Amino acid sequence: MRVHIIQIAKSVLGSIILSLAFVLVFTVIIQLFSVPASAIKPVNQVFKVLSIAFGGLLFIRGEKGLIKGAIHGVLAVILTFLLFGAIAGTLSCDWKFILELIIGAVAGAVSGVIAVNIKRKT
Repeated sequence: MRVHIIQIAKSVLGSIILSLAFVLVFTVIIQLFSVPASAIKPVNQVFKVLSIAFGGLLFIRGEKGLIKGAIHGVLAVILTFLLFGAIAGTLSCDWKFILELIIGAVAGAVSGVIAVNIKRKT
């Protein structure tokens, strides 16, 4: 059980760090080029899904990839929501957040299933 918790914690932390890196790079791109405001939210969603996928692929091992991945996805969404809300100084939770949780759970579950089925060199 402890191994599963550690894997989930590592994958969530990896996802958060990758998400922060994506947002920082995208912020620089926004500053350098005139990116329309309507593109920011969809691009951030793509970054969030990619971060969750990569976090799951990097750190989830063993068995129960579907469950560990789904938990990882939901926790990553919640913690990035809280982190970016703290950075922005505002938290706004509406029905879109529920949709983000579902998307995060699915992205995490898919990456978890793939991760546990990849043959790794030891």
